[in-house]
Amino acid sequence: MNRLQKFGVPLVAVILFLLFWEGIVWINDWPNYVMASPSDLPAAYERFWKLFLVMGWQTLWRTVLGLVLAVIFGTVIGMIMGFSQIARQGLYPLLVGFNAVPKATLVPVIALLFIGQHDFNTVLMAFLISFFPIAVSVGIGLSTLEPEYRDILRALGASKVTIFWKIALPKTLPEFFGALKVSVTLAFIGTNLVEIVSPHGRGLGALFKSGETNGDYPLMFAVLIALAVLGIVLYYAVVALEKIFAGWAERPAN
Repeated sequence: MNRLQKFGVPLVAVILFLLFWEGIVWINDWPNYVMASPSDLPAAYERFWKLFLVMGWQTLWRTVLGLVLAVIFGTVIGMIMGFSQIARQGLYPLLVGFNAVPKATLVPVIALLFIGQHDFNTVLMAFLISFFPIAVSVGIGLSTLEPEYRDILRALGASKVTIFWKIALPKTLPEFFGALKVSVTLAFIGTNLVEIVSPHGRGLGALFKSGETNGDYPLMFAVLIALAVLGIVLYYAVVALEKIFAGWAERPAN
């Protein structure tokens, strides 16, 4: 029953959303060049399915690579902030200030700095927009580690590395995976910012831009749904990893 609920409830929610979307378009009698409806999308997928496969893969691998780099860099920065109060006081304002800058304004700057490096620019933006939640969650998790644990382990002769692996790392895993779920969606935003603002003919963002240029609104909405599906798939991949490495932190529902 629990397994059926986990799959059934999200599926029903998606169906209700599509029905609501279709109903809104039908009630307002909007033509598809104003607002495409879900019933308009299958034709777009059938017509451009090869482009969706190719460009969807281009968007996905760049997003995943940027996310992996964000995990590595964010974890390292978080560890530095978590174990050093001076580093935390110095780095946190810089990270907050950088994260407050609209990332769309960085796309032209990156495009000028690395002219023609389309893959690199896209991965870089996915990385830049998604590492902040990871760094902050790891830093907060480590900085709030109870000092009694460290004192006891140090008294027993444990090194800082042992304390990190045995106590600090497991304690931060729930916060880490919570931040990673947020970073997944942010990474897709970063990827598509470059693909749309600085078009280079690759990725789903380029396909969206093509639909906009040609006034093909069903294609544009089909791209948005494809991006949402990729985001959901990657999100549940993170959920699966969370169950493997931090399943102990999940509280059973009442």
